[in-house]
Amino acid sequence: MKPYFAFQWHITDYCDQRCKHCYIFSEGNCTELLSMTLADIKKVIANIEDMCEQLERTPYFYITGGDPILHLGFWELMEIIKEKGYKFTLMGNPFHLNDEICQKLKSYGCEKYQMSIDGMRETHDYFRKPGSFDCTIEKITCIRNAGIKCVIMSTVSGTNMKEMPDVVDLVVKNKVDIFAFGRYCPTSEDKDTGIEPFEYREFLDGLWKKYEKYKAEGVNTYFNLKDHLWTLYLYEEGIFKIPSYAREDMIYDGCHCAGCHMTILPNGDVYACRRFESKVGNVFTERLKDIFVEKEEIYRDFDKFEKCSKCELRGFCRGCPAVTYGSTGNFYGSDPQCWKETGV
Repeated sequence: MKPYFAFQWHITDYCDQRCKHCYIFSEGNCTELLSMTLADIKKVIANIEDMCEQLERTPYFYITGGDPILHLGFWELMEIIKEKGYKFTLMGNPFHLNDEICQKLKSYGCEKYQMSIDGMRETHDYFRKPGSFDCTIEKITCIRNAGIKCVIMSTVSGTNMKEMPDVVDLVVKNKVDIFAFGRYCPTSEDKDTGIEPFEYREFLDGLWKKYEKYKAEGVNTYFNLKDHLWTLYLYEEGIFKIPSYAREDMIYDGCHCAGCHMTILPNGDVYACRRFESKVGNVFTERLKDIFVEKEEIYRDFDKFEKCSKCELRGFCRGCPAVTYGSTGNFYGSDPQCWKETGV
């Protein structure tokens, strides 16, 4: 198996929700709801195949929107993906799922279905819409009964951070397969996530102890350490150690932006990362391989990171440059939640 290259593919803007932290509709964007035509979907797949053949990668699809199921050609896309044998995850809403739909998704090869929980009922519904919390909890069972792994993703900010331990208990109680969270990426309208650096470290410490407790009890939920500041926390706790083979000029882990991931929007625009303004081209007018090699190179200039380039964890962490960009406008600046002093 060749190494995977991940494509976060937004096939439609249509969505049942207008979440307060959604980057798609922030700042008055997306005034016209778009969906890819089936002909354009086939062009995208051909361009992806060309790129992956050139780079000796295997494509992996994270198909999303909006809500991808709302795309009028969604099931035709499923037929194409199944015929080609590609692995994929769906990232969507719970509202159009039922036992029959989930069984159908499984028959097309869906490995995982990702939904969101952004706090307990009142907080989650405040971010999304009334009834969203209860519907999400209900559909976890539909997904798992179909043999699809259920992923719950949370967006963490100062508004809901204190509820995350309760969210962890909730996902464990409902036998969620995978749980992860990422930090809110501020827009130009709001430059603050509302989290101080050492407050965030304390938050990670509390969750880590909860994760370890559940693992010791034999809980099967996998706690995905998505936020790269987990690496710093585990390093300070002596749990993560820099491998003896590691070279200072190499990148081994951390942010996948411009490394093994890109995003494609319904209008064909290609982003290095959808969580910040990083448009690098268009899939309908350019080869993805050329975009990746030539235009995304600016995001792989790791010596430009003002703080991270001086840190011994440079090759493994680098925080979240998207959060940094949203907070400061500088992709290479210091992660606003990083508590580490340079060189310490």
